[in-house]
Amino acid sequence: MNQKKAVVLLSGGLDSATVAAIAIAEGYEVIALSFRYGQRHQKELAAAQKIAHLLEIKEHVILDVNLSQWGGSSLTDATMEIPQDGIVSDIIPSTYVPGRNTVFIAIALALAEAKNARTIFLGINAVDYSGYPDCRPEYLAAYQKLANLSSKAAIEGHNIQLQAPLVKDSKVDIVKRALALGVPIEHTWSCYQGQEVPCGVCDSCRIRDRALIEAGRSDLATHPA
Repeated sequence: MNQKKAVVLLSGGLDSATVAAIAIAEGYEVIALSFRYGQRHQKELAAAQKIAHLLEIKEHVILDVNLSQWGGSSLTDATMEIPQDGIVSDIIPSTYVPGRNTVFIAIALALAEAKNARTIFLGINAVDYSGYPDCRPEYLAAYQKLANLSSKAAIEGHNIQLQAPLVKDSKVDIVKRALALGVPIEHTWSCYQGQEVPCGVCDSCRIRDRALIEAGRSDLATHPA
């Protein structure tokens, strides 16, 4: 019997690496999908390649989709400053990339249908996140309706399911799941900067470090003190 297949959006960060490990633990043959989308640095992409290797994912697709051509985000426009003052309630930070998840999931649906995969795993999270509108359960539910209408596979009764197992987890919960699954956390990259080591002050570093410390793994934090 053929092993069931899943496409996993693999950014190289903690959340996506954990989701990949969840998919593997659930018996899926994983096809990892990463993007060179015009981000300011390639550290996360290098991390994605390392994670795919360590998790023994045999097929890893890296696609060029240059979202930096029109800017609009401090992650794709080097003239904009990466925020370092912490998350501000009810304000979507400049690190939001317009349309990124919408584009990425659309391509993942295309890949899944072409490869006869029936599931797409996403690392989106609506609890400890930076206010991004495309990381919410209602966004995912709406996209699932689109997925059910937009493919030959779905019309023939083989819906491609969008799974976001971490969407309601706190970052501490995610760290604990990653540890339980043996995710090589030390090889993931979450920092918005592309320096030699994580900056420790961007929103992503702050959220990650706090969770690692609360989970009892300060040794993996950028600034454990």
